[in-house]
Amino acid sequence: FMEFSQNLKKYRLSLSLTQKAMADYLGISERGYRYYEMGTREPNLSTLVQMADILHVSLDELVGRSFSK
Repeated sequence: FMEFSQNLKKYRLSLSLTQKAMADYLGISERGYRYYEMGTREPNLSTLVQMADILHVSLDELVGRSFSK
């Protein structure tokens, strides 16, 4: 799930959002959000969907899943 934490940070920065802003959008503490970017915690599905919506990316993009053979 390491690629997720790296993608989360990459997409957040591409929108010039702070960790605090992301935490506020998600209704969690900044520290709680930081754990996701550090890879020490994994969000539940509803939080993942919310993150993808905020960042304007698909769930597959966010978690680094690709379908290329």
